[in-house]
Amino acid sequence: MKLLQGKTALVTGASKGIGRSIALQYAEQGANVAFTYLSSVEQGQALEAELTSKGVKAKGYRSDASDYAQAEKLVNDVIADFGSLDVLINNAGITQDTLLLRMSEEMWDKVIAVNLKSCFNTVKAATKQMMKQKKGSIINMTSVVGIKGNAGQANYAASKAGIIGFTKSVALELGSRGIRSNAVAPGFIETEMTGKLDEKTVQTWRDAIPLKRGGRPEDVADACVFLGSDMSSYISGQVLQVDGGMLT
Repeated sequence: MKLLQGKTALVTGASKGIGRSIALQYAEQGANVAFTYLSSVEQGQALEAELTSKGVKAKGYRSDASDYAQAEKLVNDVIADFGSLDVLINNAGITQDTLLLRMSEEMWDKVIAVNLKSCFNTVKAATKQMMKQKKGSIINMTSVVGIKGNAGQANYAASKAGIIGFTKSVALELGSRGIRSNAVAPGFIETEMTGKLDEKTVQTWRDAIPLKRGGRPEDVADACVFLGSDMSSYISGQVLQVDGGMLT
């Protein structure tokens, strides 16, 4: 029996990296997968084909989760196309790093909108359906940076810390309706983005992690499979760190 058999999941920001890995792992575990992409149109179309080849229903939507009206339309479209919505994974996110002294108001607003406001938008839109079903699992992607902060990432850290407070509040509000809300906090995950960095720098980061390696997108996806499945049916309001012991 596959862990997510018959469930419908929506993953935002899934055309590459961690989001793509989550979508693929969910399909492997039997879930029907709706996902969003924004600029990576070709990658989004390729992912839809790859997911469908695993024998599940899959559909990509070009949508900006930081826009309230678009997020509401997205969730309504997914429910119309798939008939239900069991798991919502808020993965869409950006960085615009610089020291606070150099950070523009626009850089602050953009990161807060894409990373934090998008969670409010999609969760608010999905709540009605999940309440009707009397069940649902909400998974919001935060970061170890949201727990400990990071120089040069005041906007990103604030957005990710905000996600933790939001996640816990949603868990308190919606628990009585059978809806769970948890956050996943990845540490140093090696993706296409980190592949462009200097190898010596990356190795220094690896050496500072107790498990002596960077995480893989699949490590984060596995945590999301657990939180979306019935195996975690008594877990809500938690932040699951997937960081190799970095913040221990």
